[in-house]
Amino acid sequence: MTRAFVFPGQGAQTIGMGRALADAYPAARAVFQAVDDALDERLSALIWDGDIAELTLTQHAQPALMATSMAALAALEAEGLGMDHVAFVAGHSLGEYSALCAAGAIGLADTARLLRVRGEAMQAAVPVGVGAMAAILGLDLAAVTAVAAEASQGEVCQAANDNDPAQVVISGHAAAVTRALDVAKAHGAKRAILLPVSAPFHCGLMQPAAAVMAEALAAVAIAAPSVPVVVNVRAEAVTEPDRIRALLIAQITGAVRWRESVQWMAGAGVDDFWEVGAGKALSGMIRRIASGAATRAVGTPEDVLAAKAAVVG
Repeated sequence: MTRAFVFPGQGAQTIGMGRALADAYPAARAVFQAVDDALDERLSALIWDGDIAELTLTQHAQPALMATSMAALAALEAEGLGMDHVAFVAGHSLGEYSALCAAGAIGLADTARLLRVRGEAMQAAVPVGVGAMAAILGLDLAAVTAVAAEASQGEVCQAANDNDPAQVVISGHAAAVTRALDVAKAHGAKRAILLPVSAPFHCGLMQPAAAVMAEALAAVAIAAPSVPVVVNVRAEAVTEPDRIRALLIAQITGAVRWRESVQWMAGAGVDDFWEVGAGKALSGMIRRIASGAATRAVGTPEDVLAAKAAVVG
């Protein structure tokens, strides 16, 4: 089988995630310690024993989810299932940073600090209440793009996450996104629901955050990844450091083309997707995109051992 490691984005966070990995694998515990050191705070204490509302704040959730993914990867590596077992990596939104860290393109400490800056910048870009996001279920990207255009009425309203064939998330001004709920239903959407997010990610309103990230990324070393990274805004594999840097900036305001990214990997021969880190949301999306593909969530020591048994027997 040809394998890809994929890394989750915001929304997968839970209190206690990664604790069992840290208890079972010294290398996983070292990941959390390294992230704590990089941020000069006990983020691990918030992840394992904190309040979910605080963990869900963008500036905490982003480095926390990355740390959990890298801890799961460290556990896989301890069992002999590291990056030499994969053909590609990809991540959903902030998960792209996890993918780049996994492939050695950005160091762990730099990744943690970049995600802290990214989270703070995305939160600060738009005053609370001005923007919104909504999930449109039962319509494809073309239909949702038309819905967003009809609802915009001079405001920002655009497709932000093309997650799978029947789930597209829109983002923009709150009034326009709210209008889009009714427009989507009129166009045959099965459901159209506002999402409990603190900012309108992946749309033009995030331009101030893109400017902040351009400055932050300019100061960080990016190496060629050990395996190609399938990037959100292009839905294709990229290996050149300068292009990776530019596309990470573009990702702040650009759409997450997850459906196309999975299709690209499947077209390149990937038939085994491992979701490394918290949750199983990407696995569900992948099964709806690439019906013949195998999926596996790896977020606990039991998951790691099951993965090892499946590969080496």
